[in-house]
Amino acid sequence: MAKHTRGWLLGCGLLSMAGLMVVVSLAALWNLGGSGSFLGAISGNKVGLVVIEGPITGSRHLVDEIEAHRRDPAVRAVVIRVESPGGGVAPSQEIHDAILRLRAEKPVVASLGSVAASGGYYAAVAADSIVANPGTLTGSIGVIFEFPTFPDLLEKLGVRYQVYKSGSMKDIGSFSREPTEAEDDVLDAIIDDVYAQFVDAVVEGRGLPREQVLAAADGRVFTGRQALDAGLVDRLGGLHEAVLLAADMAGISGDPEILRKTRPVLPWLHLLDRILRENSYFTSSRNLSYRFR
Repeated sequence: MAKHTRGWLLGCGLLSMAGLMVVVSLAALWNLGGSGSFLGAISGNKVGLVVIEGPITGSRHLVDEIEAHRRDPAVRAVVIRVESPGGGVAPSQEIHDAILRLRAEKPVVASLGSVAASGGYYAAVAADSIVANPGTLTGSIGVIFEFPTFPDLLEKLGVRYQVYKSGSMKDIGSFSREPTEAEDDVLDAIIDDVYAQFVDAVVEGRGLPREQVLAAADGRVFTGRQALDAGLVDRLGGLHEAVLLAADMAGISGDPEILRKTRPVLPWLHLLDRILRENSYFTSSRNLSYRFR
């Protein structure tokens, strides 16, 4: 009788352990890379959500997030929510390219929030479709490179700035003197080249004639409704409409599960990070930017 009891208890213990493993597995699926239900995880009715928020000063985390959605078989479409005035040229291009890779495998819809301009719009044109609110500020197709100069102030203060350089262009953008004509030509060529890259991305992403894009690419911003008339966006609506559109493009029936891959961040840390990024980036010099001022 004692042996029988011990065997029964051992069996119950093994069953309990197996049950615990199942619960843990279900919990992992429940939070597969973010929010969502277990039913959504196994049914593959998820719409991924990536948020591009604030100045674009880097791309690594966003690219990783986009790639995670691309690799996740439960995610059938992705919405890129843009709440950004733009930022650095190279990070904007890297995010754009990551969205293109995602788009090659899954439907992608860009949802433009309050401001989705310059580098933010550059990222959005990689999507299959762009949805903007009527009052969204978008566009600002252009590039800016700026730095302060104050040689007169230095002279009044009696300050002299000595420079030893290996080439005539090595201290281009110096604050201690005005640019030379040769430096102006170099900087103009850089601006023209990066500007052409932006225009090319819009022409390719939007499927518009180059002349039509150039007419809108003088740095101006548009409201969402104006952008629709100019062919820069496809329809008007908010994030809700963008999610439904993405689900429809993916053939998802019923309400889709929304999945984010980001880890939770303490609100005060998020606020501090945003303040530091905005102030350090926009007050520093020599930033080649796709940025709405």
